[in-house]
Amino acid sequence: MSGEKDLEQLKKEAAAKAKAAALAKMKAKELGEEKEEAPSEDLDIAKQKAAAAAKAKAAALAKMKAKEQGEEKEEAPSEDLDIAKQKAAAAAKAKAAALAKMKAKEQGEEKEEAPSEDLDIAKQKAAAAAKAKAAAAAKAKAAALAKQSGESGGDDEKAKAIAAAKAKAAAAAKAKAAASAKAGGAAGDDEKAKAIAAAKAKAAAAAAAKAKAGGGTVKAEPAEEAKPSPNQPYLDKYIRVIEEHLGNDHIEDYYINNLSKDVPTLVAKPESYYKIAEFLKYNEQLGFDYLSELHGTDFETHMEVYVHLYSYKNSQSVALKVKIDRDGPTIDSLQPLWEGANWPECEAYDLLGIKFNNHPNLHRIMLGEEWVGHPLRKDYEPYDVEV
Repeated sequence: MSGEKDLEQLKKEAAAKAKAAALAKMKAKELGEEKEEAPSEDLDIAKQKAAAAAKAKAAALAKMKAKEQGEEKEEAPSEDLDIAKQKAAAAAKAKAAALAKMKAKEQGEEKEEAPSEDLDIAKQKAAAAAKAKAAAAAKAKAAALAKQSGESGGDDEKAKAIAAAKAKAAAAAKAKAAASAKAGGAAGDDEKAKAIAAAKAKAAAAAAAKAKAGGGTVKAEPAEEAKPSPNQPYLDKYIRVIEEHLGNDHIEDYYINNLSKDVPTLVAKPESYYKIAEFLKYNEQLGFDYLSELHGTDFETHMEVYVHLYSYKNSQSVALKVKIDRDGPTIDSLQPLWEGANWPECEAYDLLGIKFNNHPNLHRIMLGEEWVGHPLRKDYEPYDVEV
């Protein structure tokens, strides 16, 4: 009987709570407090209430039926008591949440949190502004120092200016030497050396004048000692052998060509050109049996023929040169000594007008016999202006 009483009491309490909730809802509606979405917690509580009510009703019906049949039960199932307790706790929790929400709304305590992204952007802007300010300060300081240094004009600035002038002059001299080497080829090595020396002297004079104008002094640089060429012994040998057999009146000049891999170079007199070439080929101590190159060059004051020879027996090289008159450039052909001179001599004849005596078939090999003039002469003017 006590179980039945407890169940009835729980039902009454649940009904009272439901009624109170309905009244509260009506009151909230009157005040304009409408809620678009019910919290999921209230929905779960409502479901639990409905399930508990249905289960209680089913239990009551079953108990009434059992009572009619004389089957009385002394105790109510423990499951019904647990459900009732859960319903009461859920209702209390929902009520507390509603009261807290109403109180927060009344006090107007709504806080909006600024996104962390805005804070990061603000920090970045502040850092960039500080960095720009520091850079501007550094630039101003550097400009002030540069101005102060320019006004003082100490000896170190003069020394730097002198060094820069020297470097510039050396670069100009080197460029001039390279251009001269390209234009004249291997045949104009002595003229190139003279041009280089003149350019160096001019550069040194310019540097000295600039230093004097700036109030500074130029220290004379010690001249570098020229190292002997590794091919110097070969050149000495060639001159010694030639003078022993032919005398010393056949060679006009001789030197080591530093601009062409230190090749020993002999400058023959025009009347001795063929004789020296023949001696270089057939002498047992020399034996230059291979002609690797022959070409001509116009130096405006004269023309020059350059020949490069090689000895397979001795693995040595020599350059033979001869200077000839520009107005009537004629020299003996080396074709009878080296067949390799045939076409190069024809080329020199075609482009420069150099005639080679005793050549078996001297003719133009590129331009044709009807061509007027020789294109590699410095004073060449085309006969046909349209060509």
